[in-house]
Amino acid sequence: MVESTAGTRGGPGAALSVQELRVLVAAAGAAPSLHNSQPWRFQAAEDGHGVLVFADPDRAVPVADPDGRGMLLSVGAALFNLRVAAARQGLPVEELELLPGPVAADAPVAVVHFGPRGVPDETAELADAIALRHSSREPFNNRDVPETVIGELIAAAAAEDTVLEALEESEARRVLALVAEAEARIVADAARLAETGSWLRGEPSADGIPAAALGPQDHEARVPMRDFTGHGPTHSQRFEALPQLVTIATRGDTAADWLRAGQSMERVWLVATAHGVRVSVLHQAVELPDTRWRLRNPEAGVGTVQIVLRIGYGPRGAATPRRDVEELLRGAVHAS
Repeated sequence: MVESTAGTRGGPGAALSVQELRVLVAAAGAAPSLHNSQPWRFQAAEDGHGVLVFADPDRAVPVADPDGRGMLLSVGAALFNLRVAAARQGLPVEELELLPGPVAADAPVAVVHFGPRGVPDETAELADAIALRHSSREPFNNRDVPETVIGELIAAAAAEDTVLEALEESEARRVLALVAEAEARIVADAARLAETGSWLRGEPSADGIPAAALGPQDHEARVPMRDFTGHGPTHSQRFEALPQLVTIATRGDTAADWLRAGQSMERVWLVATAHGVRVSVLHQAVELPDTRWRLRNPEAGVGTVQIVLRIGYGPRGAATPRRDVEELLRGAVHAS
């Protein structure tokens, strides 16, 4: 099935130069991904007026993500960054096709078609936040994110056809309990720990998780931060008394929905970053089918929860490495 977010294209759009393509791909490659696996590649469209977006099955995390949901969510985040970078350069996205067939190295999962060059649209305002966005696994303070900012995050998610819910105290505690349950099961699973360990990096690398980005554990075990090593906390700190949580849900649970959720997550994250709000992903509960199903609010939940985010104010979080643009490109761009 081909899914589009726009109507029928009107005529030839803007042809990309080599430098423009590199700028778009560099921005896309700065997106978040499970274990910083960076499972994406990009290619200029044959007519030079768009970009093909690929998931890279060679960079899959199959134990934690057997159905590829997390991979496509990551690719969706990269896709949104590409859209933002294009907007900054005055390259309007005239049509966005989602092509969620079986993930294969030679088949794109999305195609971005550019229209005639024009004035940057409003998403261009998020371009500066791309380089500032990092996952913060550090303690946050007890200052609440203002309702006005929460409203902007809700609107950002809605713009990508998803639903963001800011959890009230009782619902936040219920979701935290599910995350803690999933975390306990993950650290007891030798295969999962081995896979996670393969992405930990003790030496400089272009991907994976450096030690500086692991973060501490909660001294009072109220916030279930991921234990990447499975050896228990090497150090702990006091985290916020009750973390502020939001969930992002889609109406369906197809591959197209996963791509859509990834775009939504990144849009929300960039808006939060622009406001100085820090974000970390509590991914454990969405990795296990039963806890993922139970994430949905039984009284008011809409669709399927794809992401749980912890938001607040505190340290920005350590940067993680990124692969060179040349590694992410397939083929050559047709320069104008």
